[in-house]
Amino acid sequence: MKNIKRIPDLLLLIIFFSIIPFWTETSLGTGLKLLVTILLSLLYIYELFGGGREKSPSKRLKRIDRGAGRIWLGGISAFAEIFVIIWYFNKTDSGAAAKTFSIVMPVLTIALLIISGLIAVSVGSKQIKPKDHILLLLFWWVPVVNIFMIRSFYKTARREYYFESAKEEIENARVENEICSTKYPILMVHGIFFRDWQLMNYWGRIPATLIRNGAKVYYGRQQSAQSVADSAAELKDTILKIIEETGAEKVNIIAHSKGGLDSRYAVSCLGMDKYVATITTINTPHNGCDMVDYLLKKVPQGMVDFLEKRYNKLFTVLGDTKPNFLAGVYDLSAVNAAALNEKMPDSPEVSYRSYMSVMSCAGSAGFPLNIGYLLIKKLNGANDGLVWEGSAAHGKFTLVKSPHKRGISHGDVIDLFRENIEGYDVREFYADIVKQLKNEGY
Repeated sequence: MKNIKRIPDLLLLIIFFSIIPFWTETSLGTGLKLLVTILLSLLYIYELFGGGREKSPSKRLKRIDRGAGRIWLGGISAFAEIFVIIWYFNKTDSGAAAKTFSIVMPVLTIALLIISGLIAVSVGSKQIKPKDHILLLLFWWVPVVNIFMIRSFYKTARREYYFESAKEEIENARVENEICSTKYPILMVHGIFFRDWQLMNYWGRIPATLIRNGAKVYYGRQQSAQSVADSAAELKDTILKIIEETGAEKVNIIAHSKGGLDSRYAVSCLGMDKYVATITTINTPHNGCDMVDYLLKKVPQGMVDFLEKRYNKLFTVLGDTKPNFLAGVYDLSAVNAAALNEKMPDSPEVSYRSYMSVMSCAGSAGFPLNIGYLLIKKLNGANDGLVWEGSAAHGKFTLVKSPHKRGISHGDVIDLFRENIEGYDVREFYADIVKQLKNEGY
């Protein structure tokens, strides 16, 4: 629909790109030709640096919309110009200079319009991946290949614009309802090998959606790798600090991966059941990861020690005070998880619910989740690249499936890559979780 509205602009631009045939093959007076040329040039400049007539929800989406519009205008114009030039060459008696310029002029101006559009969508889009930019830089000069790559940029940008615009309309329509305004604050607890860095939020775009819809969101802030017991002790301090700061009686925990084990330990073993109303675990290996046991047996001890040393050194620089790579990994093994489960029985004071997503194939995610998927599928069956389905069930269990082949990986379920996945809106997924907590009185 948006492109249909731009057909008048497209037709005028085709005339501009065909300015040599326009001057030589029309019988209009020189003054009128000059006026038309000036007006068409102004239209081209407008499209090159502005363009777009509809209001967009944000500057970023406006940039994407305008950039995609330039790519569309340039692409269709390029196709049309092939026929214009063929017609002109068969009809005109003009000299070689005019014929040459009739080709050079549209090639340069159309290329400039498309390049301007590519820059705009590249700057604005969050769905065009770094590998796509690299491939375009490497192969922009390859005929046919560059057409498909530019088309891919255009389609990705358009999908993102429509998806995010619709999302913005939904948010604006319901913001006053505060569907995520729960009785107790939300504590989001990250998994292993990550920290709650706000410049690169572990939870992607999820917290912003929850906050906008009325939630009070806090973060676990435990270290990236520690034993479950040590991470739980850090969570205990965080929970008590939130209780003191907000005056709330309890918190609702939403925890991903190992964060779910940390949360359960804090509740069952450290007395936090008095201050926790609910624990919602997302892709948490409650029964451990058989893959961890398998790899610990196969990987040479020297390699394990090397990885531990390098990891601990790196994350000390990144803010951890005492990272312990191996302690965190060992507690994810199936053997150790069984021992942990005996230590931390569910508290009758806390409501437990769990969610699990699965990948549909190894191509659903990149390295290392694609390798993990193949290994765990062989060991256990359906999985998300790190956790198998049967290990994630605890309390009221919900299996999250995508209706499309893409699947939902261990990273997708926390919006790690900020990717819009067809059939799965990760922000709505969490908004629905918190909305349910609110409806249940938590």
